[in-house]
Amino acid sequence: MRFLRIIPALAPLVALSLTALPVEAETSCGGSFSEFVQAMKSEAVSKGHAPATVDRFFASARQDNAVLKADRAQGVFQKPFTEFAQRLISSGRLNTGRSKAKQFDTIFDRIETQYGINRGVLLAFWAFETDYGGFQGNFNTLNALVTLSHDCRRPQLFRPQVFAALELFEKGDFSPTKTTGAWAGEIGMVQMLPRDIIENGVDGDGDGHVNLKSSAPDALLSGGKMLSHLGWRAGEPWLQEIAVPETLDWSQTGLRTQKPAREWAALGVKPRHGKIAGDLPASILLPEGRKGPAFLAYPNFRVYFEWNQSYTYVLTAAYFATRLEGAPVMTHGTPENGLTGSQMKQLQSKLAKRGYDVGKIDGILGSGTRAAVQDVQHKLGLPADAWPTLALLNRL
Repeated sequence: MRFLRIIPALAPLVALSLTALPVEAETSCGGSFSEFVQAMKSEAVSKGHAPATVDRFFASARQDNAVLKADRAQGVFQKPFTEFAQRLISSGRLNTGRSKAKQFDTIFDRIETQYGINRGVLLAFWAFETDYGGFQGNFNTLNALVTLSHDCRRPQLFRPQVFAALELFEKGDFSPTKTTGAWAGEIGMVQMLPRDIIENGVDGDGDGHVNLKSSAPDALLSGGKMLSHLGWRAGEPWLQEIAVPETLDWSQTGLRTQKPAREWAALGVKPRHGKIAGDLPASILLPEGRKGPAFLAYPNFRVYFEWNQSYTYVLTAAYFATRLEGAPVMTHGTPENGLTGSQMKQLQSKLAKRGYDVGKIDGILGSGTRAAVQDVQHKLGLPADAWPTLALLNRL
């Protein structure tokens, strides 16, 4: 959660890299691992934790090279959205989701009443993060967090999580030797980081503890509370498939542009399922250009990026949530062929030389690259639908 990272339930398929979370403070890193752990212990005591408790917490801490290897792994989100979605959304996942919705109907009712989160939204995350709890990751969480804190790539992201895990340990909700999860330190069925557990953890089954690994009520209610904390608006949609007219101004599509949904309707946009939420601001998303599937993204869709910052993952999770809520299979259309990973890197390099901020040259069509593509398409007189093709690459 809140990382662009490997999805544990899909470990054989994808390996992602971390996105940046807010930087808190400059932190030390590198050097002797044992000396680093000793410095963390001293800092923990200075924060008011009992020395004996700190000693017990850090006693088993070890550097995990497998965590570093996972952190360095390149992502494979070059795959088009429809292909990626087809691989993640199987009939089995749909049927299991519907079965889980019935099994935990009372819990989902409570979540919808208390936090305003639709059950389909949580079910989709539950499915993608851990295959409904079936694969939660087997990395030792303390070792993962300390290893990534010691590593100098992003220590400021992980160091606070170590101290949050210490707080959970003091409450009896974390074991330095037995708690396991994803390589980036997320724990449980919906993969929450220690600090998020402290801030949003809910004891859903009433046993006095927040156990996200084996208690579905705890995990689901905690996920619901976190989504609410991140800004989810109760009773509002998040994503809706649409049909778009060929006369649409493609440069107005994408997350950078919002209009009241009724204005899009006046321009000829039509819903493929349900009704357009007329007064809500919305953006038109064309994940594979003007000839592929099209969606209206409402304010709640943007909350997804607080959970995970991969455009492809977010759109797939949001779409799967609509399917779990009764929406039909999307219309794939006939999109133009996209670029290969190496071609995408070439495109990103060319865009960067033109002054566009596309982030890392990684071959992944992220939001920065999409925005740059759309802008340069407009300047070249091409349909500005933010979908990079070989023809665009050749023009550059």
